[in-house]
Order: sequence, then structure tokens, then C-alpha cells
Amino acid sequence: MRVVFWNIRHGGGVRTAAIARQIRAWSADAVALCEFRGTPPSAELARALADLGLAYQCTTADTTRPALNGLLLASRWPFRRLRLPTAPAEPARWLLARIQAPGPLVVGVMHVPNRVSGRKYPYLDAVLETARRTWPGPALFLGDTNSGCIGVDEQVPAFNRIEDGWMRGLHQAGWTDAFRHLRGESRAYTWYSPNGGNGFRIDQAFLNAHLRDRLHGFRYDWGRRDRTRPGRGASDHAAMVLDLHA
Repeated sequence: MRVVFWNIRHGGGVRTAAIARQIRAWSADAVALCEFRGTPPSAELARALADLGLAYQCTTADTTRPALNGLLLASRWPFRRLRLPTAPAEPARWLLARIQAPGPLVVGVMHVPNRVSGRKYPYLDAVLETARRTWPGPALFLGDTNSGCIGVDEQVPAFNRIEDGWMRGLHQAGWTDAFRHLRGESRAYTWYSPNGGNGFRIDQAFLNAHLRDRLHGFRYDWGRRDRTRPGRGASDHAAMVLDLHA
């Protein structure tokens, strides 16, 4: 099973066709998109994903507020949305569902607000509280967290002790950072500052203990030849591509 997460930036816009082509090249079985919007380009992208076989879909986007960033989950298999009292109180930025794949799993898709919003730390607290629940089966949390570990996920200082502590808190709660699990302390950046050009790893995937052993592949992918031109391709974020055993 291949799962892809990608922050597509501002709903895709004129890049919609390029985004769809790239997702087709990845041969994804389930796709989670961040900054999906209630706009015609985003709707066109959803139709393109359905044409690729990802016909089971759910979105938090709002067509009455087309500039609002939301999420899209699209899958080859049926899924059921889940709602938990501990989950973040950000209806457009959190989506939890159980996918009935050959190896079923729960997927939690997140888009953590920036600090300036004043909503970031309550959101992080809610994700951590949700992660600490008892999960009887495989589960995966993934998304644009706007967070990272001090010193290893940043080219220049950017993350604070709260964000670093959140990452470590997930690990202590039994959730494994997929990239670190396979790549150790290797450096990788998923977004580059448009001003300073500095890189940060702010897109992550976390697996609970029931799912960890099913992970056999993980990579960050900028798309076709975009690794040398970050921020200039189909999106300003690298995608996450996870391969899971059934």
C-alpha cells in the first residue's frame, strides 16, 4: 500500500494538472492533500484523482470560503470518517478516517497552524492527547506540522522547545517518525524559506506501534527534477511517499 501526503499550496491553482500527473507517477493507493480548497482548481484535482482510481474521497474544504485551506483524503478503498473528543478543534485542518484497505488502518491528516495564529499550541496539545489514546490497530498521523526538532530539522534556528517537545512527546507516546525510523539522523528539508532560502523539515508522518513493522519505504519527493529547484515546481513543499506492507 502506498500513501502520499502533499501540501499542494493554495489549492493547486494553475498547477493542478502537474500535481495530478505527479500523483499518477507515484501510483498512490491513498492520497492526503493539504491546502486543498473549495475552488474550481481543487475540484478539478479531486476529479482527476477519482479518474486515477482514488474515488473514495472526503474533504474539509468549504466552497463558501474558497480561500480557506482545507484537507482532502482520497483512497482506492472505502473509508469512514472518525471523530474523537480529543482531536484538534480545527475542522478544516484535521481529518481522521479508517481506511478499509487489505491491511486496514486509521489515518489522521493534519495541517498545524502557524505560531502567529495563536492556535498552534492548542492544536499540538490536542494531537498529542489523541496520540496517547489506546489505539487497538494500525494508525498513521501525517501532515504539515510546521514543527520539527531543534538542530536536526532546520538549517537555521527556527523551532522552539514547545515544538521540539511535541515531537519528542509523540515518540514517548509510542509513535515513530517514519523518516527517522529509516534514515536516522540524516538531514532532509521539505520546505524552504522564500526569503532566506533556508530549509526545514516540517512535513512528517508518525506510525503507532501496530503499524511500525509494516513500513518498508519512505521518502520525501519534490517531483520530477524539482529536488534541485525547491519551491519552483508543482508545490513549495516536498511530498511524503510511504510504502506499507498489507
